[in-house]
Amino acid sequence: MMTRNEIEERREAVLNEMRAIRTMKKATLSMRPEKVKHKGCAAPVLRGPYGLLVWREGKKSKGKRLRSEQEIARAREQVEGYKRFKTLCGEFAQLSEQLGELEREATASDEAVKKGLKSRSRRAGKSHASSRPPSGPRE
Repeated sequence: MMTRNEIEERREAVLNEMRAIRTMKKATLSMRPEKVKHKGCAAPVLRGPYGLLVWREGKKSKGKRLRSEQEIARAREQVEGYKRFKTLCGEFAQLSEQLGELEREATASDEAVKKGLKSRSRRAGKSHASSRPPSGPRE
């Protein structure tokens, strides 16, 4: 398990990586061919592949056909940025949980030491008194 300082350093590194992400989009990018009809041809011809960026807004799916290589590269960067952001969010949450556990354990052990010292002396006195046999028969 990592030490407290290692966890805090990694959390800071994760936050810095999140800050470095300049653009993101929650979407999917797919490359698909498109059927195109030509004059004089009976059957459509497959052209492409063309980039298609698809995302959801509310309950509806939206899409945008990407026409140039620059648009495809930009969309790919945005989609990968979002995926990286989600991964970093999960790691940040996990590190925060570990840090919280370490702090709870430290607090609990400090309290146990304080309580343990006081209660041992009380228990020792009570245990000796209760373990003694009665002093003579009662009448």
